[in-house]
Amino acid sequence: MSLTTLITFTVYLLGMLVIGLIMYYRTNNLSDYVLGGRGLGPGVAALSAGASDMSGWLLLGLPGAIYASGMAEAWMAVGLAVGAYLNWQFVAKRLRVYTEVSNNSITIPDFLENRFKDKSHILRVLSALVILLFFTFYTSSGMVAGAKLFEASFGLPYQTALWIGAVVVIGYTLLGGYLAVAWTDFFQGILMFLALIVVPIVALNEIGGWDAAVQAVGDISPSHLNMVQGVGVIAILSSLAWGLGYFGQPHILVRFMSLRSAKDVPKARLIGTTWMVIGLYGSIFTGFIGLAFISTQDVSLLNSFGIQVVTENGIQMLGDPEKIFIAFSQLLFHPVIAGILLAAILSAIMSTIDSQLLVSSSAVAEDFYKAIFRKNATDKELIWIGRIATLVIALIAVLISMNPDSSVLGLVSYAWAGFGAAFGPTILLALFWKRITRNGALAGIIVGALTVIIWGEMLEGGIFDLYELLPGFLLNLIVAVVVSMMGKPAPEVEAEFNETVRITKER
Repeated sequence: MSLTTLITFTVYLLGMLVIGLIMYYRTNNLSDYVLGGRGLGPGVAALSAGASDMSGWLLLGLPGAIYASGMAEAWMAVGLAVGAYLNWQFVAKRLRVYTEVSNNSITIPDFLENRFKDKSHILRVLSALVILLFFTFYTSSGMVAGAKLFEASFGLPYQTALWIGAVVVIGYTLLGGYLAVAWTDFFQGILMFLALIVVPIVALNEIGGWDAAVQAVGDISPSHLNMVQGVGVIAILSSLAWGLGYFGQPHILVRFMSLRSAKDVPKARLIGTTWMVIGLYGSIFTGFIGLAFISTQDVSLLNSFGIQVVTENGIQMLGDPEKIFIAFSQLLFHPVIAGILLAAILSAIMSTIDSQLLVSSSAVAEDFYKAIFRKNATDKELIWIGRIATLVIALIAVLISMNPDSSVLGLVSYAWAGFGAAFGPTILLALFWKRITRNGALAGIIVGALTVIIWGEMLEGGIFDLYELLPGFLLNLIVAVVVSMMGKPAPEVEAEFNETVRITKER
């Protein structure tokens, strides 16, 4: 990395820490730390939701998958775009209203307990445990992505790069809480969006246009050009199933809860959906064009930038396909622009890790410490418990990420499935079905989470190659409905549901 690139990159990192420090002085209570005091405008909410959602997966994982396997991997992007839109369309407004009506709930476990009037705290504790389990893996995926960035850019050993990336993210999350996370995600979302427009356009121009790129990829691997040929039904269903995960992702749902008003949802939906669709297109084209570009480059030039290549079936390929965006940043751009583009990758990584750490720490502070051990804990005490939890969870995630061969996409897919299967049907039923009971929600969450763990870890081959999110989601839904039909919700629960429906229609 040139000195100019290094300076640009460093200035960006310091800027994120400054935002964290500013928001430290604006964080006065637990609601501020966990939910930003429900004061986010539509632009900040939409871009922070998108940035926290896409993570390093958008700039590393998806381009790497397209690079390695071709357009068949684009089904995943289709599923995600549809799922994100439906989440904004149907869940956002109702959840914003319901969490306020239901005792001003500030976390997902808090909402579930209040929604079902569960005085036993079992639903809250179980939900918090699921969040801590899967977010530890999700956070580790971001740590791996950050390590790959620092490793490729600075030539650092993987473990050293891992710790540097972790320190920056932990720093501003510890300081500023939700406000720091939301505002840094807003700026990071803009940076990611611009990067995913600029990089594929410049790369396409460098290789001689779209026809030249298609011709080159076709010569390397004709199957890379086709979304359907050679792709089985199970593979397509698995990719599309990613969209179901949106309904259960705590770090995205909390963005809906933090909107200043339910009236802001339509504008936020337009901003968020546009950002996502264009970003996904840019990511896909980055991986697709990258395959053609790298195959034609001089090996000594690539090595001089620290870009490692291998030869497969006579074709020159990246040793790690997930580093194609990094390679483009180094090879095609002025050092200042390269520094900004590398910062965009770090933006994608940090914007998800910080959200995950914050949701996890709020689960510890609000859903364990306050709910069970210290009901009269002060806001200042809870904020510090949340900060300590942030540090501990981050350290565990770093330890999980120590293997340099870890896959960003692999870790993300497991955590995404866990949340989608455990919480997706539960949130939808809680928002739109009056008859769901506490026991139905509890049974559904258990079945959904266990299905992901068992299906993903112990079963393999045939129908069991289906992405574990889909069976987990369906089994949760079935079990929750069946168990709920065996009981009946309390009158006050039904009354609160009806009140939420009335207010939602008015707004």
